[in-house]
Amino acid sequence: MSGPASRRIASVDVLRGLTVAAMLLVNNPGDWGHVYWPLEHAAWHGCTPTDLIFPFFLFIVGVSAALALGPRVDAGAVPGPLRAAVVQRGLRIIGLGLLLHALAWWLMHRPEFRVPGVLQRIGICFIVVGLAALRLRVRGQWLLLLALLAGYGALLQSGPTLDKLGSLNQRLDTVVLGRFAYQWDAATGIAFDPEGLLSTLGALATAVLGLLCGGLLRRGQVRGLLLTGVAAAAVGWWWSGWLPFNKQLWTPSFVLWTGGMAAVALAAAHAWIDGRGHRHFPFAIGRAFGLNAIGAYAGAWMCTVFLEGFGWMGPLYRTVFGPLGPLIGPDGQSLAFAVAFVAVWAVIVWLLDRRGWYWKI
Repeated sequence: MSGPASRRIASVDVLRGLTVAAMLLVNNPGDWGHVYWPLEHAAWHGCTPTDLIFPFFLFIVGVSAALALGPRVDAGAVPGPLRAAVVQRGLRIIGLGLLLHALAWWLMHRPEFRVPGVLQRIGICFIVVGLAALRLRVRGQWLLLLALLAGYGALLQSGPTLDKLGSLNQRLDTVVLGRFAYQWDAATGIAFDPEGLLSTLGALATAVLGLLCGGLLRRGQVRGLLLTGVAAAAVGWWWSGWLPFNKQLWTPSFVLWTGGMAAVALAAAHAWIDGRGHRHFPFAIGRAFGLNAIGAYAGAWMCTVFLEGFGWMGPLYRTVFGPLGPLIGPDGQSLAFAVAFVAVWAVIVWLLDRRGWYWKI
């Protein structure tokens, strides 16, 4: 991208990296039948610690857009090349997500190819907040956030139900995605995807909230960032009395609750890391993950697919972690595998960071 380079803020890289590390932890238990409840998503309504991870990442997508594009807009950069760069990068992220799903479909012999996904949602949100950062001033960004929250909330509350079966989200996924969704019942033709079409409106709101908070951070308004986070979380909690927290629907109350906590976490990380200079372990590992976030996620995905696809995962788990069962129980044994998996990738990203190798798409 043309224009002046943006100053990297270490706390943003660290928070992004710790979020990616948390993704790897919850996505790779040794045994899906034995997982401690904080490391599982809520079955439907509700919000567990694991439900915070993806919203935190999308929030940071918005923060990063503000930090990377805001200085260029202020410097009067020509918008055309910046818009093209934003769209092209977003499409590359979407393409990578589709490629990873194709790999899983092929090697793990899944019955259907899934079109939506985590990277696909990240790519869409990146494009939208990137274009919003280039085209909208702060007032316009706030209006966009309010329109997404109010409009999506009205859609959900005007629908027939907030249950999975019969919700507007499920009906739209069934019509448009069909067998290409995460969940598809061949007998009934009913489909649903937690990264489905309608819930993307909520995910976009999370990223736009991150864009606004990133603007506050860029302007040095850390107190405003903290107050915005507290206010957003409070409003989200209040709204949940009518429209419950739900990650799979990505409800507006969920947007504000998780985005508010992400803003508070960012303000705290900025004060601790950038203000007081605390950048040693675990923040150094978080930074390494953050600078290679997409690479670590994609690499870990491929590692899991290869282990499962070639039938190595089960023997590896039983041989290396099986002896721990009598000592720490099946849940602890499963967690030990997840921690070891993250540790391996922590070493990989740390070595990449030491050599100055960063995978950008």
